Amino acid sequence: MSSDSVKKMQAGFVAIIGRPNVGKSTLLNKLLGQKIAITSRKPQTTRHNLLGIYTENNLQAIFIDTPGIHSGGKKQLNRQMNRAARKSMIDTDVIIQVVESGKMTAEDVKIMEQIVEIKLPKICVINKIDRIGNKEKLLSEIAEIAQKNSWQEIIPISAEKGQNTDAIIKVLSALLPQREWIFPEDQITTAGMRYLCAELIREKLFRYLHQEIPYELGVIIEGYKELNGMVKIDANIIVERESQKAIVIGKNASVLKAVGTAARIELEKELEQKVLLKTFVSVKNNWRDNAEIIANMNKGAEMD
Repeated sequence: MSSDSVKKMQAGFVAIIGRPNVGKSTLLNKLLGQKIAITSRKPQTTRHNLLGIYTENNLQAIFIDTPGIHSGGKKQLNRQMNRAARKSMIDTDVIIQVVESGKMTAEDVKIMEQIVEIKLPKICVINKIDRIGNKEKLLSEIAEIAQKNSWQEIIPISAEKGQNTDAIIKVLSALLPQREWIFPEDQITTAGMRYLCAELIREKLFRYLHQEIPYELGVIIEGYKELNGMVKIDANIIVERESQKAIVIGKNASVLKAVGTAARIELEKELEQKVLLKTFVSVKNNWRDNAEIIANMNKGAEMD
């Protein structure tokens, strides 16, 4: 690689922050053009920082999809999520705060205030503008946000519809430093397959369960083997109480079968192989305060 081409290359880390359920993971998936982060209408879906790597032309933007920053979480898992999100704001080159159009909250403002003193370029992305019919209201919202921080840009988008998301890449191309790419051109995430499989199964559980139980369950991949053109996966779904175990399994194992089938179909699509998925449910009292269990869940966030 010539010195001239190295000079033209840009690469840097971009933290995507915000309160829960504003669409951070949906935005990451849309920017990458591929699903690596699970999404749900339920808050606190993302529990760990997840790296998604966008490489196009001479630009490599390494996005850090962070857990939603929230107040009042007393469990060790909640504290870890907040620490992970806040650490990402320091070890990065650009910060993107995502807010939801028409639903600015005190938590949004608090996060804006927290990042005022961080001497990094900051972008505010106003998501879900497709749900707002009144353009005057959007303009007023932009003006209000502009007063809260020294933003490089305020970008209204719809992550779900892909509306104006290319503007984010355009702005980042003007902000990220010139340096050689940090990851290979064809790499899209640092997460290992065990972690991605566990997250996908957890997403399906979120979709099928409508009670508060999703916040109290986790998934650990106990076995992952590739054999004769097939991937064999053993997934342990962890809950905190026996009553929750019954809900996850469902009458005649209906819920567990539905979750397993939906997860298997999507895993086969992602892995481009046949998948034999076995799911089982275990009870671990107060697991969200168990550092060992949380560490086991977090292992897969690094590459296999």
